[in-house]
Amino acid sequence: MIIPCIDLMDGKVVQLVQGREKALEADSPDEMLRRFAAFPQIQVIDLDAAMGRGENDALVEMLAAKAVTRVGGGVRTVERARKLVNEGAFRVIVGTSAFGAAGPDREFLRSLVDAVGRERIVLALDSKGGRIVVKGWQEATRFTAEDVVRSLEPYCSGFLCTYVDKEGMMQGTDLDWFRRLREATELEITAAGGITTIDDIRALDQMRIHAAVGMAIYTGRLDLAKLMSMAQ
Repeated sequence: MIIPCIDLMDGKVVQLVQGREKALEADSPDEMLRRFAAFPQIQVIDLDAAMGRGENDALVEMLAAKAVTRVGGGVRTVERARKLVNEGAFRVIVGTSAFGAAGPDREFLRSLVDAVGRERIVLALDSKGGRIVVKGWQEATRFTAEDVVRSLEPYCSGFLCTYVDKEGMMQGTDLDWFRRLREATELEITAAGGITTIDDIRALDQMRIHAAVGMAIYTGRLDLAKLMSMAQ
């Protein structure tokens, strides 16, 4: 499955490089929703909420009400996850709050499962320099995705795994890393970070891994019409 991304910052659709430098602003959220209407799911990330410097709640709610969305960014409480589901989010993406200093925060994750159901939860295992990063990719943990992925299976329906080292750079992604993750879990995996070509998407599909695509769509590097035909 190909999943186009709508990343929100300051009320606008943007694309960042490695979660830090804004590379571009796109058309309005409504317009991007129209362009992506043929895809079965859309990924919506509230970057302001992820970085702890505000939120785009009204836009997130609008998008969740109009499309099948998986929504993330700042989902750090059970209440926030429940609110997103009640507003129409198909799934919620949880990253930072899934981890404590000692590893996965199982108490929080159990509470999350009780509140919204395991099938509604996607856990983010975003990796930079080989380590899982949290708080808008600003802080590194001491864990690798390969270390923890199997132990997290009881708490989610799948994983969003972003190769942050290549995020937004359009230099390709690390297919070997995704291959190792595929061997480590049978749950759904969605790949993100550096996915640039149709060949990248096909290679991931052969591994039974979904592709979340952002920068390559917004810059025209990937042809939207061709992606839509593949998605259908």
